[in-house]
Amino acid sequence: MKPLASDEKTAMVMVYTHNALIRGEVVIKETLRVSIWLRTQGVPNFIHLHKPQVILFGGTPPKTLGYSELFVPTVDVVGFHIAPPEHDPLDYDATEVNRMMQPVDMMVGYFLLKGKIRMSTQTDVATNLDVSRAAWMSIYEADITNPYLPQFNIHVPMLLVNPLHVNFGIS
Repeated sequence: MKPLASDEKTAMVMVYTHNALIRGEVVIKETLRVSIWLRTQGVPNFIHLHKPQVILFGGTPPKTLGYSELFVPTVDVVGFHIAPPEHDPLDYDATEVNRMMQPVDMMVGYFLLKGKIRMSTQTDVATNLDVSRAAWMSIYEADITNPYLPQFNIHVPMLLVNPLHVNFGIS
């Protein structure tokens, strides 16, 4: 990796695609919050990961791979968050009125998530999903598991998902 510029920083992130989980370092501008990076105007066409560890699904057992660098097309990303235990401040004002946290279950590629969507108290999940045009949706207090990796169980305060590539379930 080339030396960081004075306005850059690195962050360990986890990237979910339809068939893989990738954990690696990204280089972004110092002023950006990593947890909402994919929502910004400056997000690149490829997420450039340094020292990535990859778990590839689709066969039995899942295959692990390692690279010095990996370029993942941003359009293929289904979920994204800072690798625990690191985290950013949440992206909403907790005192905002007429908002609620709606529990949802999600299928994100090979991963199962239990988390919460922040939405209006005047709507339901179906309407919220239908009218939302955002490319990335924030999910809060998420527990992430994988039925093929029983030891995989992490909790993150916030992650981004591409709602057009996620199945949402309500218990």
